[in-house]
Amino acid sequence: MGKGLYISKSVGITLIVLAVAAVATIIALSVVFHNEKSRTVEKPQINETDQWKSYRLPGTLSPQYYNITLWPRLVPDANGMYIFTGHSGVAFTCVKETGLILIHSNKLNYTLTPEGHHAKLTGLEGAEAPAIKKTWLEVETQYLVIQLSETLQVGKIYWLYMEFQGELANDLGGFYRSEYFENGVKKVVATTQMQPTDARKAFPCFDEPAMKAVFHMTLIHPLDTVALSNGMDKGTETITLNNQQVLQTKFDPTEKMSTYLLAFVVSDFTFIRSPAGAEVLIRIWARREAIEAGQGDYALTITGNILDFFQNYYNSKYPLSKSDQIALPDFSAGAMENWGLITYRETALLYDPIMSSNGDKEWVTIVISHELAHMWFGNLVTMKWWNDLWLNEGFATYASYLGADYAQPSWNLKDLMVLKEIHKAFAADALATSHPLSSLEEDVKTPAQISALFDTITYSKGGAVLRMLSEFLSEPVFARGLSAYLKQFAYGNTVYTDLWGKLQEVVDADPEVNLPATITEIMNRWILQMGFPVVTIDTQTGSITQNHFLLDADTKPSRSSAYNYEWFVPIKWMKSGTAMGQHWLLEKTATHDPMKTNSEWVLANVNVSGFYRVNYDPQNWERLLSQLSTDHSDIPVISRAQIVDDAFNLARAKIISTTVALNTTKFLSEEKEYMPWEAAVKNLNYFFLMFDRSEVYGALQKYLRGKVQPLVEYFRNVTSDWTEIPSSHTDQYNQVNAITLGCTTEVEGLADLTKAWFRQWMENPDKNPIHSNMKTTVYCNAIAAGGAAEWEFGWKMYKNSSNAAEADKLMYGLSCTKKPWLLNRYLDYSLDPDMIRKQDATYVIVYIAGNVIGQPLAWDFIRAKWNYILNDYGGSLSFSRLILGVTKRFSTEFELEQLQQFKEENVAAGFGSAAQAVDQAIETTKANMKWVSENKQLVMQWLTENSA
Repeated sequence: MGKGLYISKSVGITLIVLAVAAVATIIALSVVFHNEKSRTVEKPQINETDQWKSYRLPGTLSPQYYNITLWPRLVPDANGMYIFTGHSGVAFTCVKETGLILIHSNKLNYTLTPEGHHAKLTGLEGAEAPAIKKTWLEVETQYLVIQLSETLQVGKIYWLYMEFQGELANDLGGFYRSEYFENGVKKVVATTQMQPTDARKAFPCFDEPAMKAVFHMTLIHPLDTVALSNGMDKGTETITLNNQQVLQTKFDPTEKMSTYLLAFVVSDFTFIRSPAGAEVLIRIWARREAIEAGQGDYALTITGNILDFFQNYYNSKYPLSKSDQIALPDFSAGAMENWGLITYRETALLYDPIMSSNGDKEWVTIVISHELAHMWFGNLVTMKWWNDLWLNEGFATYASYLGADYAQPSWNLKDLMVLKEIHKAFAADALATSHPLSSLEEDVKTPAQISALFDTITYSKGGAVLRMLSEFLSEPVFARGLSAYLKQFAYGNTVYTDLWGKLQEVVDADPEVNLPATITEIMNRWILQMGFPVVTIDTQTGSITQNHFLLDADTKPSRSSAYNYEWFVPIKWMKSGTAMGQHWLLEKTATHDPMKTNSEWVLANVNVSGFYRVNYDPQNWERLLSQLSTDHSDIPVISRAQIVDDAFNLARAKIISTTVALNTTKFLSEEKEYMPWEAAVKNLNYFFLMFDRSEVYGALQKYLRGKVQPLVEYFRNVTSDWTEIPSSHTDQYNQVNAITLGCTTEVEGLADLTKAWFRQWMENPDKNPIHSNMKTTVYCNAIAAGGAAEWEFGWKMYKNSSNAAEADKLMYGLSCTKKPWLLNRYLDYSLDPDMIRKQDATYVIVYIAGNVIGQPLAWDFIRAKWNYILNDYGGSLSFSRLILGVTKRFSTEFELEQLQQFKEENVAAGFGSAAQAVDQAIETTKANMKWVSENKQLVMQWLTENSA
């Protein structure tokens, strides 16, 4: 054994005690150290892994204001590209602790900092900014992702600065270019369309509607141009950049608003304005040629009136100092309600008293009113997320008819809303593949899902149910509720229940308003479940029942409903011409004894005050038909139109016989009013679509010829043999119906008349003898009856037209030719932006599909070109309109198989915003097949028996 150290026993024991104490001390100190470390170093970590894979912002940051400078180049660079450069900064507050900044960015290229990052971060108001650790672009979810070395402090304000470049493409989205020719010179406009998710293509931003902020805009632009934005320009100066002289225009800061409402335009347009001293400066901007031709005068005349109407209606002052309205040669939507700078298609803002029709004038009036309604409802108070888009658009749809009616009180526009919006909504919402007005937030995430909401349900049904709400509350009560809503939530964001709450407060304070339930209980049934009811009234017993109306009764709704597809239904009704008040149907089945009758006719949903269809027992149908045949004027004109529309749709749903529906057309030979005729024409158009390839077509022509001939003679007389125009707005529309249906049914002399008018124009192109109201039908019928010469002339006049409304009429007329080779040429033109503007491609293809010869050509065309259409026209085409328009005639097993094959073959590529439209087209085709098989012989027999 080796040598060692000797220790006495007592000393050893002492050392052991000391050692134990030391170990205990070490253990105690380590516990203290661990606890302290937990408090100061190892804080609970916020789970931010892969947040950039979510399409929704995490809500950790709140923007306060942006400083944005953009410089669009209106000439191509060395690579033939149009670009814009810019830099922007955003001040934001940290709301929740985070070490991650997500800001939307799409198709922007960044100038990297010396550290290799996409952005710079600094603190404001004494805040210290953490260092940036890493940045990158997340393409799928369209983010610039910025990871920080430390977390941001809650309540502190930071400044994020970026420099970038983008393409000024012709894709009609974000910051894009529009082109036109003036005096043979090509002109380029730099303009915007941000809604719904394209502000991120112009500059990095928190691109969600609830992320409201103030925007400070600066635009750099060529010397011979003018710059516009939401705010008033503060001044323009000449500066030198990159060795060239340019203009720099700065604008007043905007009000606090959403990114999708930002707008800016650089052009050489000119304008007309409201008189000096006006409380609000109103300017109408357009191409110099259009303004000098007086095409902006009508818009200027009515804008101030409509703006005044809405200030009174909302009891709220217009919050801006100016309202610029600008007509753009290329624009994907009809118009866009950017706060202070509203952008329009030319056809929606410009009106030429010589070249434009009364329909064009009405469209300008309605669209301006729609956009001005948004200045409060949508802009001042904005939906929190896109799932409540219906609140913005549905309200603006309804209110647009109020404002337009104020501007043109003799046009009966509030009545025409039934034809133009409610009937359209009925058709879309009767499908099992429809959707509720308000969706769950989690069901609306991606840009494609958001874009899909811009449909007939959102706009037209939204307007229809709000009209119904106003009807049973009364317009004054409804308006008081809106005023309270706008006052409380000004410059903020809301959900639909906020509106219900303010309306309920007004109702509770008004003893004259008696409702069977709260507004929330009533209205949630109309917005949280898709569809609408058909109310059946049995006048033999007084019983009333409601059922979910589906066009194809054999289908099942694609969605379940917490309300089991039952509604609280306000029934305004009359008996033999006497108004009987309003009754509420609150259950599936109820009894209302006053509706019981053996001899008098009962009419429910008078003037279509509610969003539902009405059916009756057979005896009451007979009494209504008898009244129409003996003295139809005892039934209100709107209700006459509704009887026709209800009957045809109830027949398609197999609720009543098709013969009952056809019987509602017998009185038309005595009818002169527009609304009943328009309802009949629209419904009979379905018969044309289903039968224009069969022997039924001839019998249908013959029957309708007998009905329309008296109307043709009536208008021939009141217009002094077509040399004058009726004075009434709706009579002007019905004159067009008379000639259009007269040509379709081959009323003697009309085809020769339209061909002669067109031939006169061909012989003297500088003098068009065709009245503007008649142009659409004359162009179509003359080109259909003619050959290559007529088509080539129409094409030449289309390309040479400087009037957008005239060009639209020719664009439709060209689709009517019966020559397949011309239709195929036209289809090729539709996807060539040098021939047809991108904004119009959908219309051309759908117009051609409306031609019985063009329909299979259009269907083959979009199938062959689908990938190209999807990729190159994603921002400018309405895919839903395209799919539904091209397939609306489908009624055979072969066509159904082709449609299903089209869906299967393109699952990988996708359908853009038309995914639901494809399913709706399949559903509609199946319904058409069944309807044709069940009704073809019956219709043929009825037509034969009832033709003179």
